[in-house]
Amino acid sequence: MPQLGSSREGSRLRLMTGVSAAALTLLSAGAALPQTADIPPSFGLYGVPGLLDMPSGETAQDALISGSYARFGDTNRFTLSFQITPRISGSFRYSALNNFPAPGNVDGTYYDRSFDLRYTILEEDARRPGVVVGLQDFIGTGLYGAEYIVATKTFADRLRVTGGLGWGRLATDGSIGTLGTRPTELLGSGGIPTYDRWFRGDVAPFAGLSYDVTPNVTVKAEYSNDAYLEETTTGSFERNSPWNLGVDYRFARGGQLSAFYMYGSTFGAMFTIHGNPKSAPYPGGREGAPLPVAVRDRADINDLGWVADESVKADARSTLSGLMETDGLVYEGLKLDGRRAVLRMRNPTYSAEPQAIGRAARAMTRALPASVEVFTIIPTVNGVPSTAITLRRSDIERLENAPASELMAATQITDGYGVAPRPDAGIYPRFSWSIAPYVQLSTFDPDNPVRADAGIRASADYYVAPNLVLSGAVTKKVGGNLDDITRVSDSKLPKVRTDYAKYSAQGDPAIEHLTVAHFGRPGRDLYSRVTLGYLEGMYAGISGELLWKEVDSPLAFGAELNYVRQREFDQMFGLQDYDVVTGHVSAYYDFGNGFHGQLDVGRYLAGDYGATVTLDREFANGWRVGAYATVTDVSSEDFGEGSFDKGIRVTVPLAWSLGTPSRTTNTIDIKSLTRDGGARLNVRDRLYGKVRDYQRPEFDKTFGKVWR
Repeated sequence: MPQLGSSREGSRLRLMTGVSAAALTLLSAGAALPQTADIPPSFGLYGVPGLLDMPSGETAQDALISGSYARFGDTNRFTLSFQITPRISGSFRYSALNNFPAPGNVDGTYYDRSFDLRYTILEEDARRPGVVVGLQDFIGTGLYGAEYIVATKTFADRLRVTGGLGWGRLATDGSIGTLGTRPTELLGSGGIPTYDRWFRGDVAPFAGLSYDVTPNVTVKAEYSNDAYLEETTTGSFERNSPWNLGVDYRFARGGQLSAFYMYGSTFGAMFTIHGNPKSAPYPGGREGAPLPVAVRDRADINDLGWVADESVKADARSTLSGLMETDGLVYEGLKLDGRRAVLRMRNPTYSAEPQAIGRAARAMTRALPASVEVFTIIPTVNGVPSTAITLRRSDIERLENAPASELMAATQITDGYGVAPRPDAGIYPRFSWSIAPYVQLSTFDPDNPVRADAGIRASADYYVAPNLVLSGAVTKKVGGNLDDITRVSDSKLPKVRTDYAKYSAQGDPAIEHLTVAHFGRPGRDLYSRVTLGYLEGMYAGISGELLWKEVDSPLAFGAELNYVRQREFDQMFGLQDYDVVTGHVSAYYDFGNGFHGQLDVGRYLAGDYGATVTLDREFANGWRVGAYATVTDVSSEDFGEGSFDKGIRVTVPLAWSLGTPSRTTNTIDIKSLTRDGGARLNVRDRLYGKVRDYQRPEFDKTFGKVWR
């Protein structure tokens, strides 16, 4: 099931959703587009830069996320596109075709999933056109399977002329030649790259024009080489002409509303909205101003008379704790001597970690005696020390109004292992709880593409010690129809995930998780986690994890081993007979320029062995957009529809949307199908995502906010 979940401390809302959540994300993101510059190009019915049904040689702005819904005749298309790099874009499309003559129809409607890739060969300039090569539906059933090379040139800033060559579906009318043979049947299971079809078979030209009548209104005409062979067989759709006409209206912030007259027989409409993670609704943020740095009187710097006075130290701790609390930070402990202070702290507020460090350092200048010159600040992650950020007080005083890069050059970041003071007495144990709504959605079930449950979640955490936590959550469903799913999975694997409808039907109320977790630092550059109990909605057992991550390295390695048993469908305390040992070894690498990769190799919940490859594009403001694919030793026939596990995920930070400090993020996980192959345990608090926040190169990305 696609999932929208909150992560990071302070978040208690976890929602499961799919393309509908992506659309809501784009609605908020659209407000961040500039009103005059970088207006996105016109998008066509396939949800990519294009005329109407035909693509164009235009390229969207780097990092643009676009969601579109189009309908004409019996065809409905929803497309989510992302400009991965300035030259490469990817798209996921979900289509519903009424009266379509293909196996798998549900009440006369055929549902189809497909993925596209586009690459810009040439960018348009004063002399040459923009040239794009594209693979349409290159992983799917092949219903929309096509390849193309297309060029677009702009004249007088208003007129754009497009021409191209198409293969596959874009060569079913007006063929001018053939390049080899091309299979034409639909792939029932889908999910496999259709490389045996790429740029093969008939080839046909297409062309079109678009003209900006005003800055907001564009008229378009195209000659299409798509014969709509399958759609016209039922007689419910007629293709009387290869010519299509349309008009676009662009809103001030980048949205597009389009109307079409298609193939001489039917009218259609489309709505597109855009968002760009690079542009925030509140670029400067809306948080309160930090405390000013307190500059010392030079006459007091060498005064060490206070060192033997415990009351001065107690006052310093009390003052520092209060100042940090005002700034949304949590004081935990302080080691103080004449020239150096080591602070142990928690950051539940700021998604930009350097901002938390900067505010803690400002508080230290106001609370500590003047002789203390060196500040070492150690944030804790899962109750254990992470990195040690060391600054000289004189640098803080001198550089408060200088560019952040100057302080960054003077800052040392080392491993905090064995350096942090113990928490002060009375800070632990501590207890927190929350009550919040939840939503679970199931999407892409051909019997009903969208189903949902909604209810209330009560959760609590009891920290026995900083690194030892008892955690639990209980849900009560208020309404929904996830339990109405009757479609039987065609997978031949143990049903490790596809029985989720039974969990919905019988788990009301349900224990979502009930665990005890211990986090540790077994050595320098090493982090550990052991979690025991009811780990997630479907599994109970024990999970152990070890992570190696050097402070300055872009590379990290991890290993996780789990023994779990499947829970009873009522999600209370009972267990079923199915048990499995599952686990992975993982490699993580920061490639730079915002790209981050992960490779997991091991055994999955159904007992299959394989690997998951993940590539994310990450932004300094917390946005992440990525894709993953899992291939195991399960054949496509045994896996069932979809052939292998794959998906797209988008992480949106709440701080970006609201402009106020928050460590809450929502992750939208869009999967074409939920299947049993390649399924992993959904254990909480995996280490890498939290440990890396205070380490380089991640820490350096947001150091510009250290003075905010």
